[in-house]
Amino acid sequence: MSDLTQKSRVQFNKLQKRIRHAVGDAIADYKMIEDGDKVMVCLSGGKDSYTLLDILVNLQKTAPVDFELIAVNLDQKQPGFPEDVLPAYLESLGVPYHIIEKDTYSIVKRVIPEGNTTCGLCSRLRRGTLYGYAEANNVTKIALGHHRDDILETFFLNIFYGGKLKAMPPKLLSDDKKNIVIRPLAYCREKDIERFAAFKNFPIIPCNLCGSQENLQRQAMKTMLKSWDKQFPGRLETIFTSLQNIAPSQLADTQLFDFASLASIHPALTD
Repeated sequence: MSDLTQKSRVQFNKLQKRIRHAVGDAIADYKMIEDGDKVMVCLSGGKDSYTLLDILVNLQKTAPVDFELIAVNLDQKQPGFPEDVLPAYLESLGVPYHIIEKDTYSIVKRVIPEGNTTCGLCSRLRRGTLYGYAEANNVTKIALGHHRDDILETFFLNIFYGGKLKAMPPKLLSDDKKNIVIRPLAYCREKDIERFAAFKNFPIIPCNLCGSQENLQRQAMKTMLKSWDKQFPGRLETIFTSLQNIAPSQLADTQLFDFASLASIHPALTD
């Protein structure tokens, strides 16, 4: 950061301000963080979780509420995982952290046939481990690094392949009601996060150490959204806004809206 030119520094400051503003709005809109919260930031070593931690550390200094942060990484024992990178980075920041060591890699490799994508099972095992740590350590909020583009990709994946209008909510209560998951980057664009991570020169750890390729369906959604963003500026913002403006009576879910009980008040039908 110290080597930035004056022009680059101005660009970085504008970018940082935009991301901080987006995170602050998301936190306020969904009441993600409250006074006295202990927030566990799940740090993978990727650009999104690094950005999330960086922004929350800075917001912690000026936020109107007092909250605690702890960075947690799950070392899944993938071959070649650089175990020293995250501890060194977190110690340089002075952020409390914990590294959970659990060999989920061997489980995934044993269960998933060679050549198949491992991301689904890996994600479930990772989530279960992190939930367990949160419960055991009085964590009140679990912060994940999913951004706006992740939410939109999931939305279209569910439409095209799952037959559901469903995405990733900015705030989620786990099925067992024991954990609250928050996504403070929900309003942030991935391209902004990419630029921010490049400016900050985070020590990125690749996510393909396990040898698994990214889910092809999700990659197709990512490509589609990037194409739309390039061809039709503002389209992704409009689609995301639609997720916040749902009209159940204008859809077709009989469980969500009582279509069967609809009745006209036309005089000819009420005599």
